[in-house]
Amino acid sequence: MNRRQLLAGAAAGVSILSRPWAARAQQGITLNGAVQFNDDHVFTRALVRFEELVKQYYTAQPVNFVLHKNSSLGLEKQYFEYMSAGRGAVDYGIVSPAHMSTFSRAAPFVDAPFLFTGLPQWNLVLDQDLFAPVAQEIERRARVALIGYAGGGVRNIFANKRITDMAGLRGLKVRVQGAPIWSRTFQAAGMSPSVIAYNEVYNGIQNNVIEAGENEAAGVEAMRFYEVAPNLIMTQHAITIRPICFSTQSLARLPAPLQEAIKRAGKEAGAFGRHAESTEDGQKIAELERAGRLRQVEFTQRAELKRAVDPVMVAYAREVDAEGIFNRINAITA
Repeated sequence: MNRRQLLAGAAAGVSILSRPWAARAQQGITLNGAVQFNDDHVFTRALVRFEELVKQYYTAQPVNFVLHKNSSLGLEKQYFEYMSAGRGAVDYGIVSPAHMSTFSRAAPFVDAPFLFTGLPQWNLVLDQDLFAPVAQEIERRARVALIGYAGGGVRNIFANKRITDMAGLRGLKVRVQGAPIWSRTFQAAGMSPSVIAYNEVYNGIQNNVIEAGENEAAGVEAMRFYEVAPNLIMTQHAITIRPICFSTQSLARLPAPLQEAIKRAGKEAGAFGRHAESTEDGQKIAELERAGRLRQVEFTQRAELKRAVDPVMVAYAREVDAEGIFNRINAITA
């Protein structure tokens, strides 16, 4: 089945969602989700957990979840657009904040490089809901609610050559996410960043269009990046935050108790995803290294790397009106 057929089938659920919910009590409700990865990936497992929790908290009528996996409905950028449109093609999914920048300039700041000192601080920031102003802006302008926060993978650079210091990074052709902060920080570190589609990274390295990319362990494993770039440069430049998103237009068409169940389940499924990914991250790297697929390479000048990008981060926070959030994050010690 091709993507057009899948979208047509998913959109057919709109007519069902558009009716008064009481009239759907017997036939149930169908919600469409999307994820780029397979069953094993932590994002997929977090969304399956979300489904399980919704069904646990809402039993008044059947709720059918259809989760489209393996990028069958495109990539995260498309998922967010579908959710924003509110027509039922995608009702929920996990999306990188970088893909929300059209609606909120501050959105990519949620997942910016060199924002956190480590996982303890990262957890405290999420527990204190410091990104609430950004989430509110996204919900208002994009009509997509951030109902939970998954993530927790530490991002490093995977490359087709061994790099240990700042000199090795100079001129490195590396793929980065589309949000401007990624290109700016990587340029400040002396690299040559390029924005290309995530599903083109493997071929890009294979064909020498780029030399490297950056990702957490789950992504490196799922996309088999180690086959073309077996050197994992331990820059530890970011810790992922991946919001679980839900179309507010889809949500508004549902009975109030189900809306509450979805919000509750989203928060708990996000916590489940964070724990799973942060726990498994180092294990995946170790397993890939033991299998001879990946080589961890110590980066000896991380402090110098952070100093190079700090002025860019300060300027960016001011530019996107996130200076207050940035200062509150920096004030948290863990």
